[in-house]
Amino acid sequence: MLFSSINFLYYFLPCVLILYFLVPTKYKNSILLISSLSFYFYGEPIYILVMLAAIVSSYIHGILINKYPKHKKIFLISSIIISLGALGLFKYSNFAITNINQLLGTNIKLLNLALPIGISFYTFQILSYVIDVYKGKVPVQKNIIKLATYVSLFPQLIAGPIVRYIDVEKELTNREHTFENFSTGITRFCIGIAKKVLIANQLGELCQIFLQTDEKSILFYWIYGISFSLQIYFDFSAYSDMAIGLGKIFGFHFLENFNYPYISKSITEFWRRWHISLGTWFKDYVYIPLGGNRVGKLKLIRNILVVWMLTGFWHGAEWTFIFWGLLFGILLMIEKLFLLNKLEKAPKIVGHIYVLFIIMISFIIFNAGSIGEAINQIVGLFGANGETFINHYTVYYLKNYLVIFVIAIIGATPFVKNAINHVKENGKIRKIVNILEPITVVVLLLVVTAYLVDSSYNPFLYFRF
Repeated sequence: MLFSSINFLYYFLPCVLILYFLVPTKYKNSILLISSLSFYFYGEPIYILVMLAAIVSSYIHGILINKYPKHKKIFLISSIIISLGALGLFKYSNFAITNINQLLGTNIKLLNLALPIGISFYTFQILSYVIDVYKGKVPVQKNIIKLATYVSLFPQLIAGPIVRYIDVEKELTNREHTFENFSTGITRFCIGIAKKVLIANQLGELCQIFLQTDEKSILFYWIYGISFSLQIYFDFSAYSDMAIGLGKIFGFHFLENFNYPYISKSITEFWRRWHISLGTWFKDYVYIPLGGNRVGKLKLIRNILVVWMLTGFWHGAEWTFIFWGLLFGILLMIEKLFLLNKLEKAPKIVGHIYVLFIIMISFIIFNAGSIGEAINQIVGLFGANGETFINHYTVYYLKNYLVIFVIAIIGATPFVKNAINHVKENGKIRKIVNILEPITVVVLLLVVTAYLVDSSYNPFLYFRF
């Protein structure tokens, strides 16, 4: 069930809110758990058993780690093997078998298992819990309802942000429900769904037109590269906005996952602003345990490449994702060794152009079905495929999507947010803005509803991860 769907907006969510705020505090986690399991069951009736098994496994391993400290490393390794084993079976088995067949000339049949929605996210959340219990950073959770609520919490279940147990441990037991949090949460959710439906979906349609047409031009390649970079940002950050907003409504404070990454002046800065929860997870649970940057140059290079190969592989079981991750690993390694100092001394515009170009190229690779397709699209940016610079087909779609294109570019910067904050500094204007804000939210929701009723195009890119 997509957040940006009529079923979720007008049936599921209202019912959950009514039940949640009617029951006494001691039953609120139970309502959230039942709602979250129902939410997951709606999309994955069979694979809910996989998630439930993962929850039981993490609960038992946490108890064992706490009860038998002398043998806690054995239980940690057991938990990691089970969690990553399930992820590997469903997500990477076909990839492994295909490559074995190609390498050895064998004919092993593919398992063709469907990928359980959100397994990449809830697996990492479970690992964060078990590892932090092992390290003594958090107390073991002896209430399975609370642990199950954490793992299955529907606001962030299917596409993050990756919420670490340490960040919500106290709120699972005692959280505050206020009108301010409820109001802020609703506003954040509505902004997110507007970004998704009114911007990301429109850019997605333009990208699909490019991919399906034979009437390409050099300019259309550039339009596609920029459009997809904007689409994936608005698609994914919109989901994070909706998740954070829903979390606030229910009394949880999830950490921010995006911080205007396209204003970055280096790739290092970009990855501090993009998918922050994933980057932080890999830093704390892979990079630092490997030694981080407190090692020699060779080990530093190894650590960076390992983390970024895994980051790419986490996104998908294709060589394009591995190549995508290694590309960033190499760039970050180069920046850390010498380029970052030069970028800091150069004019800001140089860093911005460098980042935007690299990111556009990387997302072309990210969205390609194969390395060959990615190369074809990249060289097309420079006319190597023989297309003309511009044609009537390109002009037609550029005119049709120009407004949304401009809105997306402006919306990817903090310009609007800063302008609103600046206006609010004036007391009289702030009162007007405070009155207009809820009206704007209602209008946005109505417009989004109209689009959802009228349009059949409503994909979500990160479902496949």
